[in-house]
Amino acid sequence: MLLNEGIRAREVRLIDQNGEQLGIKTKFEALEIAGRVNLDLVLVAPNAKPPVARIMDYGKFKFEQQKKEKEARKNQKIITTKEVRLSPTIDEHDFNTKLRNAIKFLEKGDKVKASIRFKGRAITHKEIGQRVLDRFSAACKEVATIESHPKMDGRSMFLVLAPKIEK
Repeated sequence: MLLNEGIRAREVRLIDQNGEQLGIKTKFEALEIAGRVNLDLVLVAPNAKPPVARIMDYGKFKFEQQKKEKEARKNQKIITTKEVRLSPTIDEHDFNTKLRNAIKFLEKGDKVKASIRFKGRAITHKEIGQRVLDRFSAACKEVATIESHPKMDGRSMFLVLAPKIEK
């Protein structure tokens, strides 16, 4: 934002500290009026014809803006992605352990990426990995929605589950 002497326009539409329109003034008249009340002249709409300038305490304005931004950052939720690695030949007990961990992550509000890494010749039987991932997503159905269906990426297949949003 341009302020005081940084303003290049010859004339500006002036708004005083109370929000009253003072009309179109030259830059020097506007600076003089702002100087009389010990405030800054701030260009708020540089693209208007003529540009709009406001008389305000710029330091206070900047502080209020930072406070609003900080409050907005405080209220946003950061979603992280947790990964659960499975194998095409996973046993029942191991599968249930991985499933419990995934459900715990989803209930906490994190996304879960379930991936299967194919080793050696196992890549020729992608349908086995597909079945494991389908079984995994079906087991998480109550707490999650499928964000991306199982797909191959090099030697691994993965799917992403997102937590269900309660209304």
